[in-house]
Amino acid sequence: MHDVAPPSAGPPVDAFLHELVRLRLLVVLAVLKRADFVYLLRQTGLSRGNLSVQMAKLAEAGLVDIEKSFVANRPRTVYALTRKGRAALRAYKADMTTLLETLPD
Repeated sequence: MHDVAPPSAGPPVDAFLHELVRLRLLVVLAVLKRADFVYLLRQTGLSRGNLSVQMAKLAEAGLVDIEKSFVANRPRTVYALTRKGRAALRAYKADMTTLLETLPD
């Protein structure tokens, strides 16, 4: 028998942010402030389709702004973290920190 009480479940973790690809993209944007599609493609190793889908989901959730323009007649898409995105990432970090602190040493 175990005499140790199991730890509480801890804070709920935002499943939308917890998805590794979205989390990685948000972290890159938090560090860089802005990044274009090609840079994110190279840094993440994602396919063009997967990157487009994930960034669209983040934009739909209000976490990322998308700016489309043309440079030398070529399309350019730039992404930036919104205030809501930055706050969501901060809350996620706090929740994960709290959750991980329940682990025994």
